[in-house]
Amino acid sequence: MRFNQRRKNFRAILNGDACVHPGSVHDPMAARIAQEVGFEVGIFAGSVASMTVLGAPDLIVLTLSEFADQAKRIGRACDLPLLVDADHGYGNALNVRRTVEELEMAGVAALSIEDTDLPTPYGADGKASLISLDEGIGKMKAALDARIDPDLVIAGRTSAAAIAGVDEAVRRARAYEDVGVDALFMVGLKSREELEAVASAVNTPIILGSATKDMMDLNYLGPLGVRVCLQGHKVFAAAIEAIYRTQSALRNGVAPGDLEDIASSDLMNRLMRNDDYAGWTKAFLEDD
Repeated sequence: MRFNQRRKNFRAILNGDACVHPGSVHDPMAARIAQEVGFEVGIFAGSVASMTVLGAPDLIVLTLSEFADQAKRIGRACDLPLLVDADHGYGNALNVRRTVEELEMAGVAALSIEDTDLPTPYGADGKASLISLDEGIGKMKAALDARIDPDLVIAGRTSAAAIAGVDEAVRRARAYEDVGVDALFMVGLKSREELEAVASAVNTPIILGSATKDMMDLNYLGPLGVRVCLQGHKVFAAAIEAIYRTQSALRNGVAPGDLEDIASSDLMNRLMRNDDYAGWTKAFLEDD
């Protein structure tokens, strides 16, 4: 499926009246699995990207090119519209423009730009802070100006609720809505009451991150204007646990044939598109 159609599919979700959970993906095989089991959207998070590409914590040490390259690999492997977390845009508003250019060329359907002060500045003692609202507005304007395909979704992301309170989250959501972002990516809302305060103040579709358990009801979220609700990224943690257990078992003398919970050959071949490659081999590498 062409990238533009994936973007149209993502916009159809934003323009609909229901909320969906995205499948958390980190590489091509994970993306194919998410598509096969029925997710309508994939999400590639900055934290997962840092672990996948660098084996490092989410401290903004990953570069834009590393992130975009992995997003491109994921998008090449499946037809899922891919929502990516582009963090702070890897710098100021000019860097945001470059970020949008690179990620649009990588084929993503949607990306978020956030207003957290990143990377953590000297002397912050681990406490998160926000850039000024004016700078945040500038970044959103730059992101919107940089895109070529009008169907590429730009989401304004803020963690203001957790850092400065729900009133500040509402103020920033309204400001980014006024700029013209396609979605508002809200992180750090701690209760239904806080979510409802934001939802009642804006008309732009909401993407909800770090949702609490009592919020995570699609029938509740849909009427509020929430169109995508993240479930976190336990898939990656589960994959790491499986790899760790298998490596440990082999190192401790378990025979390969005695390993448990191993993907079947049928599943592996299907996810690798083995039949497609066999057909291409026959068509292009063998005599008639």
